[in-house]
Amino acid sequence: MHKGKLKTLLNKFEEYLIVDHGLAETTVEGYMRSLSIALRRMRKFCPTVRDIKRHILWMYSEKYSYHHIVNTSLAIEHYCKLRGFVIRLGRPRKPKRVIKDTLSESEISRMIQATKNSREKAMICLLAYSGMRNREICNLRLVDVDLGSNRITVKAGKNNKDRIINISAECTLELIEYLKKYPRNKEDYLFSTLVKNNQLSPGDLRKTLRTVAKRELGKRRVYPHLVRHSLATNLLNRGASLIMIRDQLGHAFIESTMVYVNSTAFRNRSEYEFFKPAYM
Repeated sequence: MHKGKLKTLLNKFEEYLIVDHGLAETTVEGYMRSLSIALRRMRKFCPTVRDIKRHILWMYSEKYSYHHIVNTSLAIEHYCKLRGFVIRLGRPRKPKRVIKDTLSESEISRMIQATKNSREKAMICLLAYSGMRNREICNLRLVDVDLGSNRITVKAGKNNKDRIINISAECTLELIEYLKKYPRNKEDYLFSTLVKNNQLSPGDLRKTLRTVAKRELGKRRVYPHLVRHSLATNLLNRGASLIMIRDQLGHAFIESTMVYVNSTAFRNRSEYEFFKPAYM
């Protein structure tokens, strides 16, 4: 496929999603990525309904994930509207989600201790104690960090929602140490690239986390969203309420937080041991 034509088409698609539908940046990027992959696989800039259905059927046969199929279907539906016709694709049944292989408190602690400078330590601590999404940390500015009350204002998070979250005093101290070495103005991004002082990208944060984790956890796959899941499970294991965890993570619905209850065997076992009848 002609790369220049594909890029022009994706730019128009991006404009349509933002201006006509008001979708958030993360959502737009996801739809653009899904559409780009789909068009390249179909090898057509203007696929027919038959082409589209064959492609979706192929994704089912290749056992693509629920989220991949749904996101591709939504992207194609929006693209078809842009082209002037409506198509409605079915949705696969949503699987019961189980969060597994989260990091224990000990593993998180080992990662923090494996950092080699104040910048790395501040990044890992903020990830671990806040539960913020990768992009939320990249968009965070110094003015949004209240070092006096150990709180952070997350602006325009998922679904363009703002929220106030907590961090630990230990995390705040590490941020203070980081700011001593890397001074910022209030409107500056909290973290930036070292060479050009540009805004940190999600890929930059992911790479830093992977580098630090490798020092202590070897080949284990560690990524920002896993650290977010780990905070939720570790809070739950310590007895935190679902409401508190929901607000900290910024879930729109309590059902999103309930997945951690269904995934945490340790918490279930601990509650059983506490509440079991005294038969003997």
